[in-house]
Amino acid sequence: MADSGIPRKREEEEEEDDIVCLDPSFFVDRSYEMTTFTFGSHELRLLCLRAASTDYDLTGQLVWPGAVLMNNYLSEHPEIVKECSVIELGSGIGITGILCSRFCKKVVLTDHNDEVLEIIKKNVELQSCSENAHAVLTAEKLEWGNSDHINSIIEEHPGGFDVVLGADICFQQSSISYLFDTVERIIRTQAGNCRFILAYVSRAKVMDGLVLKEAEKHGLCVREVDGTRTTISNLEGVIFDITLK
Repeated sequence: MADSGIPRKREEEEEEDDIVCLDPSFFVDRSYEMTTFTFGSHELRLLCLRAASTDYDLTGQLVWPGAVLMNNYLSEHPEIVKECSVIELGSGIGITGILCSRFCKKVVLTDHNDEVLEIIKKNVELQSCSENAHAVLTAEKLEWGNSDHINSIIEEHPGGFDVVLGADICFQQSSISYLFDTVERIIRTQAGNCRFILAYVSRAKVMDGLVLKEAEKHGLCVREVDGTRTTISNLEGVIFDITLK
């Protein structure tokens, strides 16, 4: 006798009933803790997580080794950004840009993720009552490679930027070309009078080569800053100074 298909249909309906659709907000952890960070003579009190929110795209909710590397470097060499206009890519909780605000005239913190921007803005608000506040400090949405976002940033800041910062932002192979698309656009608005300071942490050899290859492809020159190669959190890190050729 031919299979009527009725039992199979009932099984399929039961399987559909078992499917649970979770809103992305289910993965968002907002149990931020006020944490004190010290870089040289500078102390920052910021909200952050102790660990990432599951596997959702919220790596920016905590402080990564490259940010510590960058902040140690800038605290020792504040002249690099002193009285400069700075934009930071992939700002996370804002720890690097906020340190820079002690020395700069303007700092724009950026991230592509709305939940991460939420914590950046909270940390920016914390700085408004700080006696150490020096720069105009803002947070804006910027997805790498997104022409609308890049154009909006350029239009809102027609004077351009002196320095682009990136701390521990090279960990997804698929995003590297978009990162350098964005960096090149920002640098070229200043006719080359802008530099990209990248705190790079090596996690995979394939990424080490890809970062250098993409910089070359976008007409950029990468120079390793002497004395900055170090081990941080059991990983090798280094500061790159990247400019137009």
